Amino acid sequence: MQISNLDLHGRAFHAGGMTECPFCGWPDADPFAVLSRHRTVVGETVWTRCACGSLQVREIGVAGMRITTRGRPGRGPAWCEPGA
Repeated sequence: MQISNLDLHGRAFHAGGMTECPFCGWPDADPFAVLSRHRTVVGETVWTRCACGSLQVREIGVAGMRITTRGRPGRGPAWCEPGA
């Protein structure tokens, strides 16, 4: 039996987290905008926004970084589009 890791939308991703945004392809290792950082007992929680507008919650600890939550992009133009 083969076990697959799936994101919240049912798409396969690499163990340890996705490598890019499933909506626009922006690399997860390079957040477009860091909105806030909060220290926790196990490390740090970081809220970021992707270039397409998707909001992400990242946990950073001894084991590395993982995206725990990823929202859908907004309905308006993305921040990186002309006229945004």
